[in-house]
Amino acid sequence: MRWARRTVPAVAAAVAALAARDLIQRDHALLRNFPVLGRARYLLEAIGPELRQYIVAGNDEERPFTRDQRRWVYASAKQENNYFGFGTDNDIEHTPGYPIIKHRTFGRAVPPSTPTAGHDVRLPCAKVLGAARRRPRAFRPESVVNISGMSFGSLSGNAIAALNRGAALAGCLQNTGEGGLSPYHRNGGDLVFQLGTAYFGCRDEQGRFSLDRLKDLVAGSPVRALEIKLSQGAKPSLGGLLPGAKVSAEIAATRGIPAGQDCVSPSRHAEFSDCDSLLDWVELLAAETGLPVGIKSAVGDLGFWQELATLMRDTGRGIDFVTIDGGEGGTGAAPLIFSDSVSLPFQQGFSRVYKVFAEHDLHEQVVFVGSGKLGLPDNAVVAFALGCDLVNVGREAMLSIGCIQAQKCHTDTCPTGVATQNAWLTRGLDPTSKSVRAANYLRTLRRDLTKVAEACGVEHPGLIGTDAVEILDGRTGSTPLHEVYGYRPEWGLPSPADQAEIVRLMTAQAPRGGSAPPSATAVG
Repeated sequence: MRWARRTVPAVAAAVAALAARDLIQRDHALLRNFPVLGRARYLLEAIGPELRQYIVAGNDEERPFTRDQRRWVYASAKQENNYFGFGTDNDIEHTPGYPIIKHRTFGRAVPPSTPTAGHDVRLPCAKVLGAARRRPRAFRPESVVNISGMSFGSLSGNAIAALNRGAALAGCLQNTGEGGLSPYHRNGGDLVFQLGTAYFGCRDEQGRFSLDRLKDLVAGSPVRALEIKLSQGAKPSLGGLLPGAKVSAEIAATRGIPAGQDCVSPSRHAEFSDCDSLLDWVELLAAETGLPVGIKSAVGDLGFWQELATLMRDTGRGIDFVTIDGGEGGTGAAPLIFSDSVSLPFQQGFSRVYKVFAEHDLHEQVVFVGSGKLGLPDNAVVAFALGCDLVNVGREAMLSIGCIQAQKCHTDTCPTGVATQNAWLTRGLDPTSKSVRAANYLRTLRRDLTKVAEACGVEHPGLIGTDAVEILDGRTGSTPLHEVYGYRPEWGLPSPADQAEIVRLMTAQAPRGGSAPPSATAVG
């Protein structure tokens, strides 16, 4: 009772003081009109995403990733049961644009029947990266699933280290992102080094691109290819700003910038200003490093792609790969209008670019990489059918190492230590254990892609044609994928020689599936 007599007046005094403050302040009309009680509105607004995520939203309602999608990634990463019971809860019959994958009753690839089939499958790219242009260090990527460009600075050092170790365990590539090559990228995984507009990691004291520094970087690290970043799906044609408060000594050393000062990435490259000079720079980088060189871009105006393909056809210069990022792709921070409405979504953007290269008879000479929510098997299968040779996964890989879709990436307060530089928060992310989960997820995605390919009657997801996918337009109709995007029947597949070689590589791995012994009366 004595405790109550002391506490109640204290609480009442605190509430009265808060009410007085609300009545006096002029910033919030709601609080002036409804002191104290009005604060409930701001509390609910603050925790609204969490309420919707865990209580209100259905399994297939949330964005960017639904509860079902996140559950599949989490379970795959932890090697838990990632199956779903009772049937789909997606509204297939009434959802225009829903993709349906058409299995084959009798295909040349027969899926194995064992429970662990495909868990350790080797799933290399159907094309050799750099072979068409005879790059000295051309190679066949060992995995069709790789980790997308996410910079140190945007992600924590522990997150980068976990992803790099996971890439090493899964035998795949990790893209550095435009923030340079940090010590956290040196944990055994092979790399694609991304060159952004600020040339972090290969710039001189004046911020200019330095070819010598790039060559030194490549010589001293496991970089397998170079990617010139032109734009990103979630923030196309924008530069970037890393506030000085986040530019630690470690980030400064990685990027080659002063510590504690705002870090500005320009919106355009200084080394080229049109397609012609871009191709000159591509050939310079390839000649000086021996590496395959490609570009990453979101898709808007098609005039750029038409000019690029025409110059490649007519001059003999060219890129070795092109990474197409969809407008639904992720980013650490971007203006809402750019995230929501600038640049085409992946399928529309990719198909238009692929058609340009195919019409110039270049599609078999270029390795096509897709990104933008392609870390989910259904999206990835459609991407392969459209002509992708590789897919990059970003946010799905983040989910595998602990991201909970809190959407705090731009605030430096990521609660799981993935997208923050806060030392207290990043300490909670253990790179050793999380690397295993990243590798588990990557392997599971490859397993599911292999299983779907075999259900479609082929040995490899890169051999899934546009005839294997139909797009629903409602309850009563559907359209084949090649008709939706105006493809010719032969488009979307590697060259006949590449097809034959990837079939050989896949069938040499292990015996394929089969059935029970036939009876004496079996026919054929």
